[in-house]
Amino acid sequence: MTENQETPDAEDTTPSGSATLPLRPPCERHSSHKSSVCSRSYFVVVMVFFHVYIINVIALLFYVHYSSGQEDATRSRDAPGSDQPRPESRRPPSKAEFQRDVSLTRIEGIRVGHVQRVSLVPGKVHEMRTLSMKPLLFEIPGFLSEDECRVVMQLAQLKGLMESQLMVQDGQEELAKELNLSPEEIFNLLDINQDGQLQLHEILTHSRVRDGIWLTPENLREIYAGLNADKDGNGLLSLEEFRLLNNDAFQRFLLQRGVKRSQLVRNSRHTWLYQGKGAHQVLQDIKTRVTRLTRLPPILVDLSEPLQVVRYEEGGHYHAHHDSGPVYPETGCTHTRLAANTSTPFETSCRYITVLFYLNSVEGGGETAFPVADNRTYDEVSLIQNDVDLLDTRRNCDKSNLRVKPTKGTAVFWYNYLSDGRGWVGEQDEYAVHGGCVVTKGIKWIANKWINIDPDYQRQARYQQLVSQQPEDEVNEGLTLNPDIQSNDIHEDL
Repeated sequence: MTENQETPDAEDTTPSGSATLPLRPPCERHSSHKSSVCSRSYFVVVMVFFHVYIINVIALLFYVHYSSGQEDATRSRDAPGSDQPRPESRRPPSKAEFQRDVSLTRIEGIRVGHVQRVSLVPGKVHEMRTLSMKPLLFEIPGFLSEDECRVVMQLAQLKGLMESQLMVQDGQEELAKELNLSPEEIFNLLDINQDGQLQLHEILTHSRVRDGIWLTPENLREIYAGLNADKDGNGLLSLEEFRLLNNDAFQRFLLQRGVKRSQLVRNSRHTWLYQGKGAHQVLQDIKTRVTRLTRLPPILVDLSEPLQVVRYEEGGHYHAHHDSGPVYPETGCTHTRLAANTSTPFETSCRYITVLFYLNSVEGGGETAFPVADNRTYDEVSLIQNDVDLLDTRRNCDKSNLRVKPTKGTAVFWYNYLSDGRGWVGEQDEYAVHGGCVVTKGIKWIANKWINIDPDYQRQARYQQLVSQQPEDEVNEGLTLNPDIQSNDIHEDL
């Protein structure tokens, strides 16, 4: 028996399983649960055309890309003046530039109190102790022998020592006239915090740098009274009060009043000892030892300043200062002035490292003070607060964060600059401010070895080339570290 009624959702079957299907339109679906042949065929056709289209697009993009590249290359070869590099192409550095492939070794302090073993002379091991992290400061007892200390002092006496600082200098008013500065411009130059008032510490800083006279707040008040400068008596100078003073009014007042040696920024005598070929063997040995200690290229030590020897009599001092100044774009280094392409209005002593040697043990005073060593922050204005001047090594050495007692043969060294993060000299380390406390009993002998490095690598490299008269590749070769100095057994942690 067969069903005569047709429905779109059912199909007729016989017991044998064979289906007898009635005639129906070719596109009529068999079931809602199965796709028809037409639908599947349509889907397959669409997908094939879609993939063919995508493949054609990709092929077209590749064709355009490679065709454009070949045309650009052909055009660049055929075009006139094609020997000139295109702006976006990379070009080798010009001969005027030196490839920067030298990294300055910087000793790690680890922590305050950390001790390292250093091999500086054959058959002897020195201990180097970290005294502070800001600045990075180390102490090496027994760096010099007693005989070496004696020889250095005798050589300095034989050569003759000169005054480290002259009395009040003249010519400041003429310099101001030459610069054509108005009172307003000078006032703004001195007004560090730009509050429209010249405070005591701002005047003191200016006088110490310009005149080399270490005035105290009390001295400044006496000068104000003598010149009738502070009309309202508030201890501040306004622009109106400042206009009434001549540019060198303070200087003239001090000359009339007289300046004592104790009022100078530095009260000592010094000389310089050459350490190159032909110098006394002790001086050459000290230079070699400094090279091994700092692990710097020998050429940098060779081209640095000679050894300075300083003698402080009883009452001698050196108020707190930086051995090297900050370097700005308009500032040049004194030792590389010959290599500067342009003249710079300001110069500073670019002393990357200071190595200080104590040539004798002082009976009383004479410590090396670091007023703000390892301070959390550094603020120049806060160095003079409530008439307490941390830079004054005659009055306030005991208030310094760190003091190093002078002991014969001991050396201390520190970095005056930070690293730039790329293995060269960076910004000035402001925490490296230091001074010599007043000698209360006896005599103090020290020596300083400064290592001069210009923060401008190109200028330093040009300077070395000019001095050595060698080609650029030989200069760069000279900057590489001595293999002996690179050995790991020189510095060993304890």
